[in-house]
Amino acid sequence: MGTIAERKLANGRTAYKAQIIIKRKGEATYRESRQFPRRSTAKAWMDRREKELRAPGGIEAARGTRKTLADAIDQYIDDHKKAYGRSKAQVLQRLKEMPIASMPCEEITSQLLVELAKEIGEERAASTVGNYLSHLAPVFRMARPAWQIDLDPAAINDALIVCKRLGLISKSNRRDRRPTMDELDKLLTHYQDSAARGHMPMNKIIPFAIFSTRRQDEIVRIRWQDLDTAHSRVLVKDMKNPGEKIGNDVWCELPAEALQIIETMPRAGDEQPIFPYRANNISASFIRACALLGIEDLRFHDLRHEGVSRLFEMGRTIPQVASVSGHRSWQSLQRYSHIRATGDRFKGWKWLQEIAA
Repeated sequence: MGTIAERKLANGRTAYKAQIIIKRKGEATYRESRQFPRRSTAKAWMDRREKELRAPGGIEAARGTRKTLADAIDQYIDDHKKAYGRSKAQVLQRLKEMPIASMPCEEITSQLLVELAKEIGEERAASTVGNYLSHLAPVFRMARPAWQIDLDPAAINDALIVCKRLGLISKSNRRDRRPTMDELDKLLTHYQDSAARGHMPMNKIIPFAIFSTRRQDEIVRIRWQDLDTAHSRVLVKDMKNPGEKIGNDVWCELPAEALQIIETMPRAGDEQPIFPYRANNISASFIRACALLGIEDLRFHDLRHEGVSRLFEMGRTIPQVASVSGHRSWQSLQRYSHIRATGDRFKGWKWLQEIAA
């Protein structure tokens, strides 16, 4: 009725998977399995569980309490006290809508997770597939010790290894796209006219993104009370980083040009944002303008890359650049190590002078 299989884990350790299969007329009608670090523990669980299942109503009761992957994801969301970003919440919701989410947790294997990665990869990039599995991984790792839900943490670990080797998941490709001065002239000429008609002042937001090196989400979160004019710095709340984003508040230096742009914004109450707009609207407006002006393959986030590159071209060191960009790990700035000091191509830039006028 039950078997115990020995298996090698990705970390080199040995685990023992106890599996119970109940058949009726040659067909498997019920399956249940758990993995243990020792064979003796696996056998003890299997013997106890078989006895429970043989009791009257045992199988029916077991079926009634079997948790699905969707149940485990819901439990993770409900018990997760630390807030997490919108992207992770969206990924977990999409995973709940996929066929694998309705499967009993004890039946989910590394093979099924690899198939899940292939399914997601049919419509999404390998970096996106990696995000899906990385957001799912903590659900697997917490399920047993926290909620006694029978998800096998080795399954997600093995699946991640296989998916990396097959090229199903990968890190995001690094972009080196920087706007040309001609492209910036086109954009700011376009936005100067729209700002004069009372629209969102993208003619200020774009230069601020470059000089401050801030992301669009960060720009709209900065409030007047976060600004320290005396020390030319700003408190950037919930700054993106590879670990926790929520609560990661970082003081970042403001270059003189960025502070100069802020000083042109209408002053509101301390708790009001300096740029009272929505990040999605900024992005949408930028995309529309680039399409209208014939500017290809330029994203708003490329302005941050431009700002960081500019600081290195001005001869700033990695620590000096990190104090502006907010990079926690200086290793993240190694990609700019090829840049040599060539001066500031924005020196005397007419658009900054017009903004301050």
